[in-house]
Amino acid sequence: ESDHRGHRATGGRRVKRVLVTVVAAGLFLSGCSAPTAPASPDSFTGTVTVFAAASLTDTFGAIADAFEREHPNVTVALNFGGSSSLATQIIGGAPADVFAAASGATMATVADAGLTVGEPTVFVTNTLEIAVPAGNPGGITGLADFANADLGLALCAVEVPCGAASKSVFDGAGIVAAPDTLELDVRAVLTRVELGEVDAGLVYRTDVIAAGDRVEGIEFPEASTAIGAYPIALLSASTNRVSASAFIAWVLSPAGKEILTDAGFGAP
Repeated sequence: ESDHRGHRATGGRRVKRVLVTVVAAGLFLSGCSAPTAPASPDSFTGTVTVFAAASLTDTFGAIADAFEREHPNVTVALNFGGSSSLATQIIGGAPADVFAAASGATMATVADAGLTVGEPTVFVTNTLEIAVPAGNPGGITGLADFANADLGLALCAVEVPCGAASKSVFDGAGIVAAPDTLELDVRAVLTRVELGEVDAGLVYRTDVIAAGDRVEGIEFPEASTAIGAYPIALLSASTNRVSASAFIAWVLSPAGKEILTDAGFGAP
């Protein structure tokens, strides 16, 4: 499965950042038995590796930027990709401290393997939206157009959260989709639309917002039947639980929520 690295990345390289936090002592992920964070900003040190769903690329990049302005003693490596691929990597032993997935089912594969500390916490929700190239050259009007074999259509593969959500809305609407391509994460679908390689793709609302004027978004009522919940968790294999817990707490903080809300994510 293709991985999309951080928002400063090029050529798929992992982005390492110096992260910061404004988290006070004892402010951590609810339900986690994580150690208490030091009160001193300078006490946060080391590297925190964060595996996050591709649809979080822009927001987690912004959170990392804000985090690093306050605590230059912590470096965070952001690794973005399809949630199912990231889960497979974690289960296979890939070193990571934090996992943020685009679905509860994907997170459950990691939690059920005993690889999370405490219960994962849902921190945002997201909704599917149709993305079309600027000007909508294919004349797309709604979800039913995804059954039109004459159109160029891109969907996420069903193995990843955006694909599972897409299948759910199609099944609920009685639509048999006719995609020309199935991609391994939602940003790959978005790229197809941005480049004009397809007439439409089914992505998240946040992806449409992130693309700016490169695409147009078309909302559809069936999307309300498959709202995606995003959980985040500290991983039991973490070698830097103090700083990793602080990163999670920052995501859950009012400042983190503001970044996520501005990007189009919904409340849990």
